[in-house]
Amino acid sequence: MTLVVKKILSLFEQMPAVEGRLRADADLSKVTWFQVGGSADVLFKPKDEDDLSNFLIKLSTDIPVFTLGVGSNLLVRDDGFRGVVLRLGREFTKMEIVNDTCIRIGAGALDINVAKFAGEAGLTGAEFLSGIPGAIGGALRMNAGAYGTEMKDIVLSVVAYDRQGKRHELCPADMGFSYRHCDIPLDWIFTEAMIQLQKGNKSDIGERMKEISKNREDSQPIKSRTGGSTFANPEGKKAWELIDAVGARGLTIGNAQISDKHCNFLINKGGATAADIEAVGEEARRRVFKEFDTLLRWEIVRIGDPLLPKEKQDQGAKK
Repeated sequence: MTLVVKKILSLFEQMPAVEGRLRADADLSKVTWFQVGGSADVLFKPKDEDDLSNFLIKLSTDIPVFTLGVGSNLLVRDDGFRGVVLRLGREFTKMEIVNDTCIRIGAGALDINVAKFAGEAGLTGAEFLSGIPGAIGGALRMNAGAYGTEMKDIVLSVVAYDRQGKRHELCPADMGFSYRHCDIPLDWIFTEAMIQLQKGNKSDIGERMKEISKNREDSQPIKSRTGGSTFANPEGKKAWELIDAVGARGLTIGNAQISDKHCNFLINKGGATAADIEAVGEEARRRVFKEFDTLLRWEIVRIGDPLLPKEKQDQGAKK
């Protein structure tokens, strides 16, 4: 038995009793859109909010916890994640209409399913979610937005659990929303949100969603192994234009490539490692900083031990 296996089993033995599912050494490459990366020491799927809370209350705070959605905007590094990856299951995907124009949504619900649910109910304002791959928890975490609307524009309230298992009910002011960001601690887990929409015409809503779908298909490499938008747009600029301007469109390292179709998307051409994907992104950052004195901020979430500490990554981008 290797030392790594011994460490994983030792951590697994420290897990509290749960009603949901616990699995040791869970391969995360199978659940991310890039289809790369290592394993999580432990994967936990809670049965419900009580199960989640009890688990967090009993789990040592020394053990890192990361919440995984559908892996659409996530890069798991090749050595995997040392700690517990938490994934919300079917219990956290429920949706219901409240007070005619509000929808209560589980954080595990897919963004596109929320848009469809709202459209079928004749509620407008959530169409933009049909153009964002991922789940509502991730959309809250990054204040996801597209086509002129962001989560901050529709959120009424949010339920989250802190690392000690305490339940919090948050209003938009608590969230500290800004461009592709919220101020809630990274180890808090969103379980539910309430959004405010408006009554609309079902036909118009459907047409808007078709328009968004066609726009994505025409402009983004949605049929490739990608991770969505890679870098946040700097103020007053567009990340893809900066990357294109420094000649990085189509740039390839190993089997990872900056998309020819939209150069703010990274692609696994087949057989890429997480290190390949991160390296091609870092090379784009380096070139953009050198040419424009602008340091691109990663929008894709990266977990696991980095090849270089963050400060050295930024120094490398600045060279």
